[in-house]
Amino acid sequence: MRIVSWNVNGLRAVARNNNWVPFLQATKPDIFLLQETKASPEQLPDEVRECGGFSSFFSSSQVRKGYSGVALYSKQEPLSVLYGMGIKEFDQEGRIIAGEYEDFWLLGVYFPNGGRGQDRLEYKLRFYDAFLQFIEKLRQQKPVIFCGDVNTAHEEIDLACPKENENNTGFLPEERAWLDEVIRAGYIDTFRDKFPKSTGAYSYWDMRTRARDRNIGWRFDYFFASNEIARRIKSAHIHADVYGSDHAPVSITL
Repeated sequence: MRIVSWNVNGLRAVARNNNWVPFLQATKPDIFLLQETKASPEQLPDEVRECGGFSSFFSSSQVRKGYSGVALYSKQEPLSVLYGMGIKEFDQEGRIIAGEYEDFWLLGVYFPNGGRGQDRLEYKLRFYDAFLQFIEKLRQQKPVIFCGDVNTAHEEIDLACPKENENNTGFLPEERAWLDEVIRAGYIDTFRDKFPKSTGAYSYWDMRTRARDRNIGWRFDYFFASNEIARRIKSAHIHADVYGSDHAPVSITL
């Protein structure tokens, strides 16, 4: 089973620019999860909303249109689907979708960006804390896999310019400390587990500076698996050759 996660930075744009079919052909997912869809289902083309062979589920922002949003597409029908954590402050932005399968919970998450002022950084950190509590409750039922745009690079190896970004959101000590906490709680960073010393492995590049051409990037996109299921992760991959967004898809194979 291959599970793919991609921050599409606008699902309608991906479809309009003919990146949708190449994405599916390149990654060949059994399940895929999208972040930053920036669209509600009725705004999407039929071939995207009802992707052949997949059941599709969407959580859209209630705060404003064209913002945030996540989606889950699955060849295997989930046993149940959750839309958020049950906390209005976070759920109204359409940032979490969770599918329950026989052997695990699978969550696709668009974590908040800490930019645009101290208020949003504090919001991001509150979201982080609430999310870890939420998945720990789900984990009491069955193992947990979560993926998506975490909006933080964990270690210096996870971005091209660590020294220059020590005081910038996305690499602040308090943001990185939460990822330490996730790992202490018993979750495995699947890519780093498979490639502990791999450098230049990024999933996000700034579009304005054409940073992707020079691979001046950040590893913002992750798959984490709880210890109980981590041994079933056979491979982890960053699909840096897939275009259409400022993020590349990432995947795992069970």
